[in-house]
Amino acid sequence: MLSVVNADGTTPKGSLIDEIVREGARRMLAAALEAEVDTYIAELAEQRDETGRRLVVRNGFHQPRKVTTAAGAVEVRAPRVNDRRIDESTGERKRFSSANLPPWCRKSPKISEVLPLLYLHGLSSGDFMPALEQFLGSVAGLSPTTVTRLTAQWQADHTAFMDRDLSATDYVYVWADGVHLRIRLEEAKAAVLVLMGVRADGTKELIAMTDGYRESCEAWAGLLRDCARRGMRAPILAVGDGALGFWNASQEVFPDTRHQRCWVHKTANVLDALPKSAQPAAKRAIQEIYNAEDKEHAAKAVAAFAKQYGAKYPKVVKRITDDEDELLAFFDFPAEHWIHLRTTNPIESTFATVRLRTKVTKGAGSRAAALSMVFKLIESAQARWRSVNAPHLVALVRAGARFERGRLVERPEGLAA
Repeated sequence: MLSVVNADGTTPKGSLIDEIVREGARRMLAAALEAEVDTYIAELAEQRDETGRRLVVRNGFHQPRKVTTAAGAVEVRAPRVNDRRIDESTGERKRFSSANLPPWCRKSPKISEVLPLLYLHGLSSGDFMPALEQFLGSVAGLSPTTVTRLTAQWQADHTAFMDRDLSATDYVYVWADGVHLRIRLEEAKAAVLVLMGVRADGTKELIAMTDGYRESCEAWAGLLRDCARRGMRAPILAVGDGALGFWNASQEVFPDTRHQRCWVHKTANVLDALPKSAQPAAKRAIQEIYNAEDKEHAAKAVAAFAKQYGAKYPKVVKRITDDEDELLAFFDFPAEHWIHLRTTNPIESTFATVRLRTKVTKGAGSRAAALSMVFKLIESAQARWRSVNAPHLVALVRAGARFERGRLVERPEGLAA
């Protein structure tokens, strides 16, 4: 391919670099499609008709079409296959369908991931085309009608997600948090209730996400009961902030689950009740508690905090001493998991990005549309979540293994071998 290059490195079609990337993408896609068809034909080479002719042969190319990718619009000509085999169940001819480039495909999945980001950032469907054209060089398949259809599909995806069976998945740890976003929910004080978990293999996963009024006990209980109805097993440990709604609901639905209060929320709660002059020292004292080498040293750090601040700020001290058992629960689990279990950071860090997207948004349509947008953002982010440290220990926790000072001291008989 020859192109005229201007002095500033551009071509009649735009940047030379972009053109090279698009040409490389086109060639790679073409090679992948050719290899896919060659493999398909080779696997069926022995199938012949009564005259000995092969039933599956190559048959030129389909008409060229443009596919919008992260590299821009790429024109491809997909190989065509003449498959004369008959499906016995339907009586119709079988058809070859490319897994790399289905007949309906006009854009890559990555482009679909961009759309909820733009929508949450405040763009209307009519703004998508000029916004994306600057980056992709084409907006084929991204008309406002297409975007509207996609948002409807995202709502269906969220509904299906909230109806899926949970009996085959074992969540050993869970994080729960109510996240307040500037999206249009049905109530002014509605929050997005989020439940994330750690599977027995150590991987993190979104369990459920819906909206609830003021993070109330009724809202959380409804969400947890729905998870239990769909087969969710009681987790070993639940991590959350100080909102009583979740803890009361958890006690009702999963009474055997232990509780761990989030240290980030607790620290903010304590410091807000202290004068600014006392906050730096108090923060260091709190850090000494949850960063202690074991539960015994953490208890001593709690006592030291109470002694230092009890005389002047007794109510502040009670915010820690009253919840001491639930604040130090994570010390009874593997030391490798402590960093994951003492805060709700897995949820907070995920929603930090969502908050940035929604900061300038005055509304994201209906309640269902708003929730589906957030769901698609989390679904996209979930692919980048890493497993917890020492993932092999999660199964031992579920099996009832005992840990002291973060180390395994007792293995269940079934796992002792």
